[in-house]
Amino acid sequence: MKSFLALIMIGTLSLLLRPSPVVALDPTLDISQYAHTAWRVSEGFTTGVTQQIAQTPDGYLWLGTEYGVLRFDGVRTFRWQPPPGQHLPSEDITGLIAGRDGTLWLGTAKGLASWKNGKLAFYPELDGFDVDALLDDHEGTVWAGGVRWENRSTPGKLCAIKSGNTRCYGSGTFRR
Repeated sequence: MKSFLALIMIGTLSLLLRPSPVVALDPTLDISQYAHTAWRVSEGFTTGVTQQIAQTPDGYLWLGTEYGVLRFDGVRTFRWQPPPGQHLPSEDITGLIAGRDGTLWLGTAKGLASWKNGKLAFYPELDGFDVDALLDDHEGTVWAGGVRWENRSTPGKLCAIKSGNTRCYGSGTFRR
């Protein structure tokens, strides 16, 4: 019995202590392609405070700032603009996540929007709410939480959004 336990212990230790595989740099790329010292405002990186960062499956980094949304490709930053004739509820981006389906969720100081496949969607259930809490759960439901800072007597609101349906809790409303 002791020799059996010893074998189990040795096997377990060998699995835990074995060296992990190491991922090296891509040898086909020049080392200068990996170097960058800083991103500055003068290079167009960002003005104001970056409040949120998310990465979409296409590799872009999205920065939610107090002055709008920026898309960063690893070298340059571009100010993202909604399609002509549309606008976000507010330029002050307080919540930002990339959903597992590739949707970019944009919580603002005055509501919630989402961006997918070139289309901007709005969620009127959260109009006027500062949406700064966003979560994409394991079932693909996006949870959005918001508050109204100017009216502290109004309770906050939590909404579950899945497959185009929105269900909210709080602020005395319940919608499907």
